Amino acid sequence: MYLLVLMCVHLITAQESYQYRSPVSSNDGLETTSLFSTPTDSTNLYKLFDQLLNEDHKIHSALLLIDNKLVLEEYFGGYGPDKTHDLRSATKPIISLLMGIALDRGIIESIDDPISRYLKNPIPEKNIDPRKNEISIRHLLTMSSGLDCDDWDKRSAGQEDKVYRKKDWLQFTLNLPMVEDPGVSARYCSMGVVLAAEIIAQASGMPIAEFADRYLFHPMGITNLSWGHTSTSKAVIPSSKRLYMRPRDLAKIGLLVHNKGKWNAEQLVSEEWIALSTSKQTTLANLDYGFLWWHIPFKTQNGTAKAITATGNGGQYIFVLEELDMIAVFTGGAYNSEKSKVPFAIVNNVFIPLLEDKDP
Repeated sequence: MYLLVLMCVHLITAQESYQYRSPVSSNDGLETTSLFSTPTDSTNLYKLFDQLLNEDHKIHSALLLIDNKLVLEEYFGGYGPDKTHDLRSATKPIISLLMGIALDRGIIESIDDPISRYLKNPIPEKNIDPRKNEISIRHLLTMSSGLDCDDWDKRSAGQEDKVYRKKDWLQFTLNLPMVEDPGVSARYCSMGVVLAAEIIAQASGMPIAEFADRYLFHPMGITNLSWGHTSTSKAVIPSSKRLYMRPRDLAKIGLLVHNKGKWNAEQLVSEEWIALSTSKQTTLANLDYGFLWWHIPFKTQNGTAKAITATGNGGQYIFVLEELDMIAVFTGGAYNSEKSKVPFAIVNNVFIPLLEDKDP
């Protein structure tokens, strides 16, 4: 489907010609350089951006980093480098980073601890089941709590759109019935990540936004961000909110992961947590899944390359391809649409070949 979408794009006759410009250095911690600092075949790149300039699409930004340097930065639809974007579920892997920091600092002792050790309020009041006492932080991070919570199944009692209509999202989630033992299988459950964020908040004694700013964002020079939610519910507590961030700051998150938790000379997240959280922990939708990070395979000249990936509805992506020293970032507005998958084709058909065609 992704290739078909891109092939359809190729049929559009370009009316405006794309002109590549090297990303501008803005003293925000990102090193920039020209994509063409070494010779490369840019034919497909120019074709792609000619088409993006002239077709009605939903991509809002496309950034590419190679060898830790920002080499491509393009915006569409009125978006620009200083405009923040709703990350949707691409917030989830950042919660995973924050959980790693909480572990590194001893705020959380172990991800195998039961969530009841840290989540003191609320507590389950309905569907009392001894298996709820066995739900661990690990189960929340692998979407395997055993609760009836599946965002991809409209019949699920804990499907996120149903929860958004409730007054107390935490209480409602903890009151869900168990459908199986914790750890048996993974179901995509956004409310489990909300519980994980609340655990960090209660264990640290500070709201999740304050914790994130103190231990992650401020040290990285990420200041232009906010937390929000599209729900009109009056009870959207801080741990239930999503991040709004600049694409360049998403690129910094990708660099942090690529560099094993280190930002400049400071180890913000332990190398051990980065390795553990981005390695396969379970399988979800027939894809390997870590602690809220997806594994997306891409074709290369030598076979396949795994991308550690953050994804969000509408086309919000961080792709970290460690084997190629490549990071790609996209934001978009193709909510609940197949068009949100176009960045997969761009990475596979344009960005990766662009790197592989570079002269040694």
